[in-house]
Amino acid sequence: MKLSSKIDEVKGIGPALSKRLKKLEIETVEDLLFHFPLRYEVLPPFKKISQVKAGENVRVLGRVLGIENLSTWRKKFILTQAIIGDSSGSIKAIWFNQPYLANVIKKGDGLVLWGKVKIDEYGTYLSNPTHEKVSLEKFQENDLLHTREIVPIYPQTEGLSSRWLRRIIKNLLKKVQNEIKEWLPREILKEERFLERKKVFWEIHFPSSLELAKRAKERFLFEEIFLIELSVLKQRILINQKKAPSIPLLLSDLKDFLNSLPFQLTLAQKKALFQILKDLEKPRPMNRLLQGDVGSGKTIVAMAAALNVVKAGWQVALMVPTEILANQHFENFLKFLDPFNVKIALLTKSFAKINQKKSKKKEILEKLKKQEIQILIGTHSLIEEKVKFPKLGLAILDEQHRFGIEQRAKLSVSNKEGLLCHFLSMTATPIPRTLALTLYGDLDLSILDQMPKGERKVETKIVSQKEREKIYQFIREKIREGKKAFVVCPRIEEKREKNYLWEEVKAVKKVFKALSKEIFPEFKVAMVHGKMKSKEREKIIEDFKRGKVQILVSTSIVEVGVDIPNVSILLIESAERFGLAQLYQLRGRIGRGGEEAFCFLFVEKPTKKAQKRLQALLKAKTSFELAELDLKIRGPGEVLGKRQWGIPDFAMEGLRNIKLVEKARNWAKEILAKDPDLKSYPLLAEKIKNFRVHFE
Repeated sequence: MKLSSKIDEVKGIGPALSKRLKKLEIETVEDLLFHFPLRYEVLPPFKKISQVKAGENVRVLGRVLGIENLSTWRKKFILTQAIIGDSSGSIKAIWFNQPYLANVIKKGDGLVLWGKVKIDEYGTYLSNPTHEKVSLEKFQENDLLHTREIVPIYPQTEGLSSRWLRRIIKNLLKKVQNEIKEWLPREILKEERFLERKKVFWEIHFPSSLELAKRAKERFLFEEIFLIELSVLKQRILINQKKAPSIPLLLSDLKDFLNSLPFQLTLAQKKALFQILKDLEKPRPMNRLLQGDVGSGKTIVAMAAALNVVKAGWQVALMVPTEILANQHFENFLKFLDPFNVKIALLTKSFAKINQKKSKKKEILEKLKKQEIQILIGTHSLIEEKVKFPKLGLAILDEQHRFGIEQRAKLSVSNKEGLLCHFLSMTATPIPRTLALTLYGDLDLSILDQMPKGERKVETKIVSQKEREKIYQFIREKIREGKKAFVVCPRIEEKREKNYLWEEVKAVKKVFKALSKEIFPEFKVAMVHGKMKSKEREKIIEDFKRGKVQILVSTSIVEVGVDIPNVSILLIESAERFGLAQLYQLRGRIGRGGEEAFCFLFVEKPTKKAQKRLQALLKAKTSFELAELDLKIRGPGEVLGKRQWGIPDFAMEGLRNIKLVEKARNWAKEILAKDPDLKSYPLLAEKIKNFRVHFE
């Protein structure tokens, strides 16, 4: 048996159990060994049967003196009654509606029982105790599985009990013991006093003490964060070894551009732009993340850098996650770069334009090859094989930070000089410090922590369902004044649960129907969502911009970059379903330009945790403060989206711990500083080779 063996190859695991294990994302033996206990149950010391008292939870060891099933006066209700005795006396054990136990437990069996002692009409007895058969002649407490002093309790799914998981994991640990190799460097093991790898699996699943269980957990958390840190720092080393075009700072063109703007850059924008332009001058690839709140002016900073690159004779690619955002960036680039004679094109699945004219994809690709297009804006279509940049100097990504060296190589592949492009990523998502250190460790960071003048705080209110009519009337009055409103729902359609009841989560289609026909029949209400055709969605957003539509019902598709003036109201349905960073971004879509704005958060299920999170949105002074609060309340798995990163739930827990993250990062730096290729650490090198944080 190998760690890489498929789970359905394990004896005793058939197709049905294999299917259930896959629900827990367990597909190999190694996956099962990394299915760690959720908690531990600490059992009391053994007692002689004569010493037990009513109301106590006790653990006793004895021999089965007799066992039988008894029918009760209740129809189809069966008691299984056993008598167990030791040298001091005997006691009854009663199980309710588990008649099969009379076939499993036999007279004469050695048995450990753990449960509560009760006294009622059945006498004095152990009620529904956990049982485990043992050999009294060879009894060793360490051999126990289900009734040991410290019992692991696992995350479960239907048909997979902790009892079954304990048995299968213990059997597998015995079989793969020699397969478990130590790959952590010896100096780390010695300095940090980590348990050896073969021992650590036993101590996390079947701990000798709670202290050793804690130490096992610390080792596993460390090694996962250490691997992530090692991966991102190796990525940084790899990038720094590549060559990129050295793009000079063209001060005259930059001054002309900044003077042409109808506003002045903030000090934070100037600082970030200077950092970017200095990076572009270097002959190695820039690798920078530009972070700032919605409305802090990231796009203008990126645009100034793009103009400098174009004027130096190089091309620019701007890639975004949605067609809506691609169109918006295209319009903004045309508007601000019009005086500078820059050839700009848009390329997405549904749209192809060169400057203001509609075009065909084929024409754009031909002009791109001839360098007749200087800035190409689009979605993931930009990394298709047919898209060739003969002289790509800068790739800008909006809300897509994890863009690895392979993807950049695809963009840069046809550079005549064989150079890798510079890389600038932008995000409005606030990133907590521990996550930034760990997951973005290969990126330099520029932060826009100032807002342009004229920006105002949006009045935000958590609203009860009782106040719904009052809020609708308020919206009605504001729309009559010429304002517009977003209504955001977490889902496109309602979802039917297994019990055939509709889940209480507001959905776009149902809310749109109610608002347009019943609540606001006097106004034009429209809806947009991800399943609509791009051109239909684009037309509706354009109508909303121009005031033909007063209320737009949407999913969180409007979260990323949709910039529509004169929207002063945001109503978020089932607000507890959204992350704080997501709510923060949504709120940033209104009140642009200084007008009075209002955000209403409707909550379907006001749990304590939901209220705590939403109150944090009201109290936090900055997005970074909010991000730290979100991390504390929900944990990194929810903040990041664990599927996006491919990091195990268990490892996500370690990302809360700044000391652990810094320790892992420092060790990764130290190891790579003396051995960048990990030649002295072959097992670690192999581990890194197969380790993948999801960078795409």
